[in-house]
Amino acid sequence: MPIFRALLIVFAIAVAICVALFLVTSDRKYLGWAGRLFMAGLVAAVLFFVVLLLERLV
Repeated sequence: MPIFRALLIVFAIAVAICVALFLVTSDRKYLGWAGRLFMAGLVAAVLFFVVLLLERLV
């Protein structure tokens, strides 16, 4: 569980850095990276909650 939490925090920090880089440089590639990282973070969050649910069921 701590690994999933750390992974979610890393994704949030990475998205924030990409958005900040986009705001500073106005380069759209950083916004694209932020979108991809956000979607990967959503997948990681869903996995986190699935594991949490499975732990409660077992």
